[in-house]
Amino acid sequence: MWKQEKEKIRPRNPTSSRSIAAWCFYDFANSPFNTLVVTFIYASYFTQIIAPDPVSGTSYWARALTVTALAVAFLSPPLGAMADHTGYRKLFILVGTAGCSLFCALLYLPTPGQVFQALFWFTLANIFFELACVFYNAFLPDIAPKERIGRISGYGWALGYLGGLSAMGLAFVAFVDTPTPWFGFTRENGSNIRATNLLVTLWFITFSLPTFLWVKDVQPRVFRRSGLLANSFGQLFNTYMEVRRYREVTRFLLARLLYNDGLVTIFAFGGIYATGTFGFDFRELMLFGVVLNIAAGIGSFALGFMDDYVGGKQTLEISLWGLILSATIAILTDSHLVFWGASVLVGFFSGPNQAASRSLLGRFVPSGKENEFYGLFAFSGKATAFLGPLLLGELTRLFASQRVGMVVVVLFFISGLWLLKSVDEKKGQLAASHS
Repeated sequence: MWKQEKEKIRPRNPTSSRSIAAWCFYDFANSPFNTLVVTFIYASYFTQIIAPDPVSGTSYWARALTVTALAVAFLSPPLGAMADHTGYRKLFILVGTAGCSLFCALLYLPTPGQVFQALFWFTLANIFFELACVFYNAFLPDIAPKERIGRISGYGWALGYLGGLSAMGLAFVAFVDTPTPWFGFTRENGSNIRATNLLVTLWFITFSLPTFLWVKDVQPRVFRRSGLLANSFGQLFNTYMEVRRYREVTRFLLARLLYNDGLVTIFAFGGIYATGTFGFDFRELMLFGVVLNIAAGIGSFALGFMDDYVGGKQTLEISLWGLILSATIAILTDSHLVFWGASVLVGFFSGPNQAASRSLLGRFVPSGKENEFYGLFAFSGKATAFLGPLLLGELTRLFASQRVGMVVVVLFFISGLWLLKSVDEKKGQLAASHS
């Protein structure tokens, strides 16, 4: 038997405007990493400049994302159980934030030709980033009333896109579209482009502070210091056994397993596709990122209200139909103008897709198991997330065509939508309330 040190009733976080705003601000803080590093600036810089050529660079980048996905898939459930057991959720977010910030800063160092050094620092930064998001997402059911969980999740995503947009604009003015980059950086060996990683690091550290100051940890019902590791894995095993009682959760996570692979792939390779297939330069790529962030922010905010009125499942279905249509157009067209229009639609529907996924799970989570269930949520988002980038990278390499590689995105969206049809949102909420 594990020694019981102390027992506490697990209260919910008090729902207040300050705690909600502080929670949402973490999205504002972390989104520039996805926007500037994973999707637009550094990803394209790596494939175009650091790697020997765009095709091999795409394949290398896909492998780095594969490693990230596998690491997060297997680490997030046990770490989630440990966080539920100890109640130190913010500590896990802090470690993830610090690790991502450190390794993101180190991405400034690799120069053209230093492929594996760049991939090493990027992979570590991405792993820490994804793990921090597990515990950040797990706060949502605590701080948001059930009747407002959709719009609050949407507020977070919308604020996140505003953060990505703001950081993108600053990077554009300070480092990319200027003959004299700020703070003494030069254009030699892409120093100005690599400096955007330092901007992301400072942004992340600075704007995550409200979350650490004003979002409070919630202690578990039972907190045992002895046998922590064994108890956490025991609790995780019980969750895996118990989750069979929550059939709607299982069905939802299986659907997300697939459609999120499409999102992961399109986020990781959207900028690469724009530069490789449509010849975007860094200036146009920055504008592309700005426009897509605006579209995604508007979509997250607008459909967040829809989420609370029609439900998370229906909001997800609408977003997936929009993603299927717009991604198909972006793959088939040769027109710059049509590609721009389709990409704006991808941005508009991707934001609410992520927000509604987060809020729908929040409706299904039994009280006291937030970290564990969001650990499984992360697992569902990463367990097969290597498949999209891997298939895209290999198809691109085999056919020497990024268009062929991007087809996997549409296939993931279609299969995820098909599985989502079996989810009954009302039954899922009822099961959670009876736990």
